[in-house]
Amino acid sequence: MIFPDEYKYVGHSREIPQGNDRRIYFLTKYLIVEHCGSDKRYSLYEVKNLGDDLLRDVESLTKIASCEEIIRYEEELNIKDRALLIDIASNICRGKINTVIFTGIDKHLTFVHKPDPAAIIDIEIVDVVPPEPSWLASVVHRLEKSGIFGDLTIKFSENLTDLRRFESENTIFPCSSSGLRGKCLDCDVIEEDGELLVGCEISRTLFESRFPGLEYSFVNICPFKSDVFKPSKPFITRCCRSEKSGIVTINGIRGAVVHWGASEFEVTKAVWNLVEEMRRE
Repeated sequence: MIFPDEYKYVGHSREIPQGNDRRIYFLTKYLIVEHCGSDKRYSLYEVKNLGDDLLRDVESLTKIASCEEIIRYEEELNIKDRALLIDIASNICRGKINTVIFTGIDKHLTFVHKPDPAAIIDIEIVDVVPPEPSWLASVVHRLEKSGIFGDLTIKFSENLTDLRRFESENTIFPCSSSGLRGKCLDCDVIEEDGELLVGCEISRTLFESRFPGLEYSFVNICPFKSDVFKPSKPFITRCCRSEKSGIVTINGIRGAVVHWGASEFEVTKAVWNLVEEMRRE
């Protein structure tokens, strides 16, 4: 796959540099040539240049794709959203077509040649519901829509544990704000043995501190020791213990952990740190 890191590396011309003036802007690594005619057709070249000035002599032009191999996507997009462009190009490239030219909302151009969906990292959002929508999923998708992850070439999927499966008059949940049917550690008094506590190690410590001596069963929903979740791909999740925030390994898989009440900035930073570490590895 060829997908320029920045669209500033992509030049646009209505003719191939030739004759006495074979100069080109110094940042240009690729050149889209628009051929005149009743229908717009394009060819694509890799450019190497010589010199130190803003305009430099073309040393070589190597054709990457010819007219019959290229389609220009008509809709203007956020061309910094690399995962989006790879997905679209993958769906378009069939038969002879191996290159898609994209136009940004600022009218600049870029392209994807021989798109490779495997280049996109799928990050799993691990959280619980209710409340709905999941807090972490809601934050991540808002940030994703803003374009802040565009340069990372990532997409997100959800792995949400629906705690309603444990609802019962004999079940204890950590917090009443979820609206779950059962008892809650923050507002109910437990007096009998045999209850099911659904929570994390903090919940267990609180239960045993408030109600010493009572017998109970326990379902651990902490991502580090969960009875209901095991990661199978890179992930982002949250934990009520701030000291566990950061890049971690669970079940041999790298992931990011943010505090239960993390801000949008902290979630953004966690995703960036995770992807940068994965790229280095």
